[in-house]
Amino acid sequence: MMPSSSMPGAGSSELIYRGLHDAQAVAEEEAAGAGGSSSAANKPPHGHGRGAPPPPWVRYVLGEQRLVFALLGMALVFLLAPSASCSATTYTHTTSSSSVEYSSMSRVAALGQPQQEVVRPPGRVPLGLKRKGLRVVVTGGAGFVGSHLVDRLLARGDSVIVVDNLFTGRKENVLHHGGNPRFEMIRHDVVEPILLEVDQIYHLACPASPVHYKHNPVKTIKTNVVGTLNMLGLAKRVGARFLLTSTSEVYGDPLQHPQAETYWGNVNPIGVRSCYDEGKRTAETLTMDYHRGANLEVRIARIFNTYGPRMCIDDGRVVSNFVAQALRKEPLTVYGDGKQTRSFQYVSDLVEGLMKLMEGEHVGPFNLGNPGEFTMLELAKVVQDTIDPNARIEFRPNTADDPHKRKPDISRAKELLGWEPKISLKKGLPLMVQDFRDRIFGDQKDAAAGDN
Repeated sequence: MMPSSSMPGAGSSELIYRGLHDAQAVAEEEAAGAGGSSSAANKPPHGHGRGAPPPPWVRYVLGEQRLVFALLGMALVFLLAPSASCSATTYTHTTSSSSVEYSSMSRVAALGQPQQEVVRPPGRVPLGLKRKGLRVVVTGGAGFVGSHLVDRLLARGDSVIVVDNLFTGRKENVLHHGGNPRFEMIRHDVVEPILLEVDQIYHLACPASPVHYKHNPVKTIKTNVVGTLNMLGLAKRVGARFLLTSTSEVYGDPLQHPQAETYWGNVNPIGVRSCYDEGKRTAETLTMDYHRGANLEVRIARIFNTYGPRMCIDDGRVVSNFVAQALRKEPLTVYGDGKQTRSFQYVSDLVEGLMKLMEGEHVGPFNLGNPGEFTMLELAKVVQDTIDPNARIEFRPNTADDPHKRKPDISRAKELLGWEPKISLKKGLPLMVQDFRDRIFGDQKDAAAGDN
């Protein structure tokens, strides 16, 4: 019987594994084995004579240039390792310094990839912890209310971007922040989209006085609808919290008194004030649709009549009208019989309410106003007592769709926000009068100096 090493199957597998040179050596050994025991006896002892063959693993490494390829592979690893490390470092640095964490995560979600829950800035900061400054956009931030809000946000340590087309806003309202590195102003109309990276958006942009919003009613409703859509889209892209400043005008000429947030209003959809009233109602609808459909964090404030420094002097609103007329020694114009009522809150109270609403955990809507109710004749009397007791009153026909009563029910804001106005009309009005006096007579002095 033939030895197993000489069987055809075994021999062929040995040839394939070791290669041609090793196969010839194996064949010689097999031939020597067939020569009998005498040949084996004459064969020199192992380790003598021709030299012992190398071990199998050495022959495997040296065969077919395997050692060369192994050395080349190790060289490539050492050459490429520093480059990969640098790339990883660069990528880590870039992503850590990026301010678009929220938008990046939202893009991953859009692609259907697994993601961690987006961590948004907390609504409230626990007492005793230092608050981290936020990046905040205030649309309409050069206006009356917006500029006071900007003052408070900057004083709190936030970085503020004002977006305003200066239709009713004034550069002078925010000029004192010109040297502040945390303040920026962009002259821009919110009807056009804008791309910014922010944490919070206060959307105040819209003409708010009858004189201004009736001037171009189509533009007014575009600002309310298209402008709000653009800012909601921005908030969605960057994961910002969005606050809409709506108005008590959504209640129209109310049949409920005082007006609670649950009241749906009594509004003329085709009247001369509808561009503002219906525009704000639509803005509220869009805001809630984004909240429900896109899970956007939103807040809605319904602002009642507000007064204070930096109001437009001739904007047609009753407080600014009365103050400017009394200072100029003109008659105080009362429309209708003067028995229609309004409530008046000082601007600092409103700003406090807006900030509490933004930092709180409740969507709203919330009425933000002073529940103190005055007829127009009572307001005229307060202005006379403050500025000129001899100022006379002149009655004129009432304007269309003018509400007869307006008074906020602020019980919800008291309970959920811990907010209520603190400054009475008799205390706040003199502060506004001083600002109007400086601007009216300061402008007259400047004009007189220019003539000379």
